Amino acid sequence: MQWLGTPSGKRGRSPTFSDAAIQFCLSIKCLFGQPLRQAPGMVHSLLQLAKLVWPVPDFSTVCRRQKTLQVELSYKPS
Repeated sequence: MQWLGTPSGKRGRSPTFSDAAIQFCLSIKCLFGQPLRQAPGMVHSLLQLAKLVWPVPDFSTVCRRQKTLQVELSYKPS
């Protein structure tokens, strides 16, 4: 999984975090039933437990990017 965003080649600033990072924050929010403001804090704690020194998207970044995020969930019917 790529955590940091890649340059898009277009004018303007490239996204700091990838769509996978934003989707992970939103998945943690839904999985644990937390408000959106608490999800980045829990993601930060999980990354610390995994001993990963990665930056965590803040609330405003997650809130803004969730509107345009194309979610890709794989589903296998049973």
